[in-house]
Amino acid sequence: MAKKVAIIGGGSSGLCAIKACLQEGLEPVCFERTGDIGGLWRFEEHPEDGRASIYHSLIINTSKEMMCFSDFPIPEDFPNYMHNSKIMEYFRMYAQHFDLLRHIRFRTSVCRVSKRPDFASSGQWEVVTESEGQQEAAVFDAVLVCSGHHTDAHLPLSSFPGIEKFKGCYLHSRDYKDAQAFTDKRVVVIGIGNSGSDLAVEISQRAQQVFLSTRRGAWVFNRVGDGGYPIDTILNTRLKTFLQGLLGSSVACDYMEKKLNARFDHSHYGLKPKHRVFHQHPTVNDDLPNRIISGRVQVKPNIQEFTETSAIFEDGTREDIDAVVFATGYSFSFPFLEGCVKVVENQIPLYKYMFPPDLEKPTLAFTGLIQPLGAIMPISELQCRWATRVFKGLNELPLQHDMEADIEQKKEVMAKRYVKSQRHTIQVDYIPYMDELACQLGVKPNLLSLFLTDPRLAMEVAFGPCTPYQYRLRGPGAWAGARAAILSQQQRILKPLQTRHVEESTSAPAMPLIFKLIGAVAILAAVFAYL
Repeated sequence: MAKKVAIIGGGSSGLCAIKACLQEGLEPVCFERTGDIGGLWRFEEHPEDGRASIYHSLIINTSKEMMCFSDFPIPEDFPNYMHNSKIMEYFRMYAQHFDLLRHIRFRTSVCRVSKRPDFASSGQWEVVTESEGQQEAAVFDAVLVCSGHHTDAHLPLSSFPGIEKFKGCYLHSRDYKDAQAFTDKRVVVIGIGNSGSDLAVEISQRAQQVFLSTRRGAWVFNRVGDGGYPIDTILNTRLKTFLQGLLGSSVACDYMEKKLNARFDHSHYGLKPKHRVFHQHPTVNDDLPNRIISGRVQVKPNIQEFTETSAIFEDGTREDIDAVVFATGYSFSFPFLEGCVKVVENQIPLYKYMFPPDLEKPTLAFTGLIQPLGAIMPISELQCRWATRVFKGLNELPLQHDMEADIEQKKEVMAKRYVKSQRHTIQVDYIPYMDELACQLGVKPNLLSLFLTDPRLAMEVAFGPCTPYQYRLRGPGAWAGARAAILSQQQRILKPLQTRHVEESTSAPAMPLIFKLIGAVAILAAVFAYL
C-alpha cells in the first residue's frame, strides 16, 4: 500500500512536491487554502492573509533557463524574464502535463499537524483540515510543508518613532498593486531590496517625488549581463563557482564590485554600502539608476522619526511626504505545527534547511524555506525529490548530533558572511547548495565521466550556465531529455529576442581569450573538485 503524504501549499513548491511523490509511487494529497495554484506568483487584486501578494507589473528576477523545473523546459518563445502572468501560464502547463491538479484539495486550510500516539514507531501524523466550515482529520505517513517563507508581512512600526501621528497614509508592499494612488504625491519607500527598488521606480512614474530610504545601501545588479545574456546565466556556472572558491571571497567581491561600478558608480548615486557585494542578498533592478539620475528618485538614509506631515532622516534632512511604503519583507511561521518546530527571529533549525533533526522518524520536511542566490523553483524541486526518497526509506539521514552539528556550522558561516538581517537567516548559494542536495540523492553530474564519454556535454555543464537539467542526467529520476535540453539552452535564451532578422554579428567571441586560458588551466582541477 502506497504511503500517503500530506503536502501543505499549492504554489511552485507544492506542485513539484506532488510530482516527486507520484514519481516515487507515493500517494500525495495537497491542501491549498485558496482556489487556485501558483502561491505568491498568482496576482490578486486584494491580498490574502498568510500569503505574499504581488503587484500587477511584477517581473521575476531569475531567467527562464535557470528557474524552470528540471524535466520541463519553459517554451523557447517565452521571454527570458517573465511577467507574473507568464509564470502562472508555465505553472498551469506543468500541472496539466503531469496531471497534478487532481491531487489538490482547494479552499482547504490546514488547522493542525500533530504526531500520532505511536509516532516513535510509525512516524505518522494526524492532519486536521477545514473546508467550507467543516473540519476533517486524516492520518498521513509523511508531511511536506511547502508554504514557503513569504507568509507574514514584516511591518516594524516600532522602529519608526512618530509613525502613529503621521497624517498621511502608510502601507506594506504586499498591499501595493499599482502607482495610481500616488499620483502627484511625495512618497518615501523604506527598504532597498527587490520590492523596494521596484516600487520606488514604478511609483516615480506617477509621483511628484520619491525618496528611497535605506539603512545600509545596496549593490544593484542588472538583469541584462555581458553580451545581452541574462545575468544569472553568466554568474551561475561551475567554472565561476570553482574560481570563486579557489581565489576567495575578497577577490570575487573585488571583481564583481568593479563590474557593477563600471555600469554606474554606486558611491556617486548614494547606494554604496559598507558591506561587500556577496555579503547581502543582491538587489536586481534595471531602471533604478535611470530614475536616480533623472531626479525622480532620491536615495536617503534611514528614517529617524516621523512628524505629522514629514520624515526626518538620520542625516538631519527633513522632507514633506504624503505616503510611506514599507518594503520591509516577510517573516514566516507555522502555527499548524503543534510544538514540532519553533521559529525564533526568523530562524528554524533544519538539517539542510529541510528536516527537523530531533524527530524519531524523518517524516516531516520543509521545502522552499530558503533564500537562494539564484532561482528557488529548481531548488524546491530537488528538495522534494530528496524528501520523498527519505520518506520511502531509500535515503537515510545522519544521526541527530551530526545533523545538529551541520545546522550549527551553517549558521556560523551565514553569520560570518552576511550582514545581520532577518532575511539573511536562510541564505544559500545556488550551485553549492544544489550540489549538496544532489549528493544526498545521487544525481550530481560526474564531470570526469562526462569529459571521457561526452566532451561536448561536459563543456556545457562545466562552463555554461548551471541549469536545472544537469540534475536529471543520472541517478534517481533521470530524464532522457536532459542532455538535449542542456545543449539547446542557448537557443532558448536567444529565441524570444530574435523578433527581427539581422545579419549575424562578426564581433569578438563572447568569452574573452583570458577566460578561455584560465578555464583551460582550471579544467582538470574543476573536474576533480566536482567528482
